[in-house]
Amino acid sequence: MNLYEVTFMSRQELSPAQVEDLTNDMQKIITDAKGKIHKTEQWGLKTLAYRINKSRKANYTLMEIECDGPTLHEMERQMRLHADMIRYMSLKIEEVSKEPSPMMKTYDKYEKSNDTKEKEAA
Repeated sequence: MNLYEVTFMSRQELSPAQVEDLTNDMQKIITDAKGKIHKTEQWGLKTLAYRINKSRKANYTLMEIECDGPTLHEMERQMRLHADMIRYMSLKIEEVSKEPSPMMKTYDKYEKSNDTKEKEAA
């Protein structure tokens, strides 16, 4: 089995619960084929660099998975057919990352700086 990093963007109109359900649907495809999900990160709603299908924003999700090629192709096929999916990208990786992705590190740094500002103001 190979390791893959899959990032996908879903429509901005989806609620966080709907994005979670969409992610669970994609994870179910992997687990039904005896694959493994090593990491899942919800990056939230981000502004796009340019409009895609009249959308200015999208919900980003990252998954690091371990599966065989046909399983990945089936998941990509389901993503192409799903109306809420804007774009997706699958990359083969050598090893699973041990720490959060750079997007999550930036978010954590932003949260910590806001916490210190709030404490200083109090």
